[in-house]
Amino acid sequence: MAIWHRHAWLAYLAVLVGVFGHASTEFFAVLSGIAGPELSVWRFMLGGFGLIFLALLMPASRDLLAPFKSHFWSLIILSFLGVTVGYLVFHWSLDFASVPQVATTVTTIPIFVAIANLLINRQPISLAKMIGGICAVGGIALLITDGYLARLAGSGSNLLGIFLAMGCAAAVALYSVLARPIVAEYGALRITAITMMLGGIGLWVLVGVVFGVWAMPERLAQLPSSSLGYLLIIAFWNTTITQFLWIGGLAAVPDITRGSYLFFLKPVIAALLAVWILNQEITLVQMLAIAVVCASVFGEIFLTRKS
Repeated sequence: MAIWHRHAWLAYLAVLVGVFGHASTEFFAVLSGIAGPELSVWRFMLGGFGLIFLALLMPASRDLLAPFKSHFWSLIILSFLGVTVGYLVFHWSLDFASVPQVATTVTTIPIFVAIANLLINRQPISLAKMIGGICAVGGIALLITDGYLARLAGSGSNLLGIFLAMGCAAAVALYSVLARPIVAEYGALRITAITMMLGGIGLWVLVGVVFGVWAMPERLAQLPSSSLGYLLIIAFWNTTITQFLWIGGLAAVPDITRGSYLFFLKPVIAALLAVWILNQEITLVQMLAIAVVCASVFGEIFLTRKS
């Protein structure tokens, strides 16, 4: 954390690598063959254990009880808000809304970060950030729907799914802003490990109660070796490492709103991975959308520095 504070570019790089991890999750999720809420439970239970293991290996983060002495209820609320509720409503939203609708709505996380940072920390939102955020969301919608607005339009039942996805974006954004001072005090690894593990336990209970799916240890033995392998990748790369870099990086960047804007690149990275790994063709509309999103993200940085 101290190194990140002295060298801001390392913090932004950590966030960007975290975004890469978020962007590749869908690929491994499809390959795992484990769909829906069950996957999210295993992801955060196993990923949380991975973070706890890493924390115990490091002398500086080994004392996992110390944060509870000063921030007990804050950690409980953050775990419930950022993981349990955030990822439950994300998976639930897919039962009502289409994937393009959910994907576009969730990528508004940076906008919610900016709003939360304004309300909680009184950090003003610059004109460059507002313009950049609006343009980025527009470009993401264009990228995901490939220009067909009908894919974003829907019936009345779709509104519930969009509302749930928006709730996910707001929950993750609030977690990122509220966890920052605690992370600064105790370190990213320790706080990420605690909140991911507690949130995973809460997710296990809620998914079992709401969906009737109880992720038990014997279930892992029943999975094909390929599914288990991809599940472990999701747990330890897309969760243990990705969440640590994302949360720790956002806590260390000088401007959390600007750092969170790198999340707008998630669908761009996912599209490029689809071209590279799945050999999918990229259309002219998608290339235009990628250019708009990248220009919105990096344009805000250059405009702010220039001003």
